[in-house]
Amino acid sequence: MGDMTVWLAPVLLLLFLPGSFDIRGPKVMRGPERGSLTVRCRYGPGWKTHRKWWCRGVDWARCKILVITTGSEQEVERDRVSIRDDQRNLTFTVTMEELRRDDEDTYWCGIERTGADPGFQVKVTIDPAPVTPEETRVSPTVTSHHSESRSLLSSVHFLLLLFLEVPLLLTMLSAVLWVNRPQRSSWGTQSQLGHENQ
Repeated sequence: MGDMTVWLAPVLLLLFLPGSFDIRGPKVMRGPERGSLTVRCRYGPGWKTHRKWWCRGVDWARCKILVITTGSEQEVERDRVSIRDDQRNLTFTVTMEELRRDDEDTYWCGIERTGADPGFQVKVTIDPAPVTPEETRVSPTVTSHHSESRSLLSSVHFLLLLFLEVPLLLTMLSAVLWVNRPQRSSWGTQSQLGHENQ
């Protein structure tokens, strides 16, 4: 009898652990940054009308529920996450959209019930989005556009300097020299002429 109790203890413990025989899903899921991923979790026939949920966090007991079904097959959506229960196939599907790098974490698919909810752990990994050729061309194009603008501005400034500012400066200089030229008064001219006549 003692041997039987020792053998039954681990089996009973497994029955009460989250994820034991009640619900199954993928252990790891990968999704592309800015893309989406879909997780399918299967459950036993006794859980058809129970509400199913998707939560985030390593600690199963304290993870944050992101989305939960109504107990029917109606899809429920919240933020970038949706959940739909297919009760005929005993499967519920979670879809995460517009994935970001910080979505990478440990998640759980679970079933709501009285007492401890059964749950199954899913690790979600996000692959960085590849850099597209258009994105790599953006910087050089902007730089060359700025350098072309600077080149055009310097050409215009040179032409203005050559055809407008230089002649204007020469004209002003000529005017100043003309105004400041030595002038002989008419009285000085007459007195000089008077001396010459004598």
